[in-house]
Amino acid sequence: MAESTRVDTPLTATDLRGDPRRQRRERVVRRAFLAAATVSVVISALIVLSLARETFTFVTQVDWSTVWSEGWFPRRGIYDVKTLFVGSLLVTAIAMAVAVPLGMGAAVYLAEYARPRVRRVLKPVLEVLAGIPSVVLGFFALVFISPEIIQRLNDDAQLFNLAAAGVGVGILTLPLVASVAEDSMRSVPAALREASYGMGARKITTSVRVVIPAAVSGLVAAFIIAVSRAIGETMVVFIAAGAGGGSLFTTDVFSPGLTMTAAMASQAAGTDAVKGAGLTFQSLFFVGSLLFLITFSLNLFADRFVRRVRQRY
Repeated sequence: MAESTRVDTPLTATDLRGDPRRQRRERVVRRAFLAAATVSVVISALIVLSLARETFTFVTQVDWSTVWSEGWFPRRGIYDVKTLFVGSLLVTAIAMAVAVPLGMGAAVYLAEYARPRVRRVLKPVLEVLAGIPSVVLGFFALVFISPEIIQRLNDDAQLFNLAAAGVGVGILTLPLVASVAEDSMRSVPAALREASYGMGARKITTSVRVVIPAAVSGLVAAFIIAVSRAIGETMVVFIAAGAGGGSLFTTDVFSPGLTMTAAMASQAAGTDAVKGAGLTFQSLFFVGSLLFLITFSLNLFADRFVRRVRQRY
């Protein structure tokens, strides 16, 4: 029986490339994504360059004795940085004291205890709370939190105070902590929970001793994100803290005060007045550079810590 012969046509490089129309579409999409990435990098570089330029002007021309003095009054030539830093630190500490316990409690409940029907209701409620504009929470802190909570705790507290601003910022960051922490806990494999139950552990023991340690990288990330969000919050502090044009150095949370973001917002109102007052305009960029360095350092620390303690399942 004669063997049938078949001649195979060799494939060429052109055959392997595929449909020319699909290749054109892929090139267009690739170039569009490249353009988007390039624009984002260029915008970020321009922001950093604008900060660096005006910050250099401030650093080279300022009298450094005014940078560590009794208060922040840039239109008078007094640029006490520690007033803004301590104010930001106090507001952030109060905010975390509110957001972390409540957010973690909500995350543990949603991830470990809530039934699916309850979770489907509560999770969107948290997301709606995260969508409330910060200016609304600022007025809420001024008209409710300060008179109904802060002034009841301390009769000497003023209407505008750092404590009310801190509580308002805590409410603002609470859904962020709860959402990120809940996602981290739900990503823990069910096998770990089942193994804990098989050892006779209770629900609370499994949640505290197994789930939370396994999700610690995500929980730390949620905390760092919340801290960065609290430090960078402007409108709540600008409205509720009350120190508009300037502030003396204070550590009293029941009195008006300034944070870095509120100082920038208050001084930037009316650019003619800012530019006509010595280095006041440049001082805004100096404070912005400090704020950028703080948040950038926090993000770097969070990234390195998360990589060190992350557990892969």
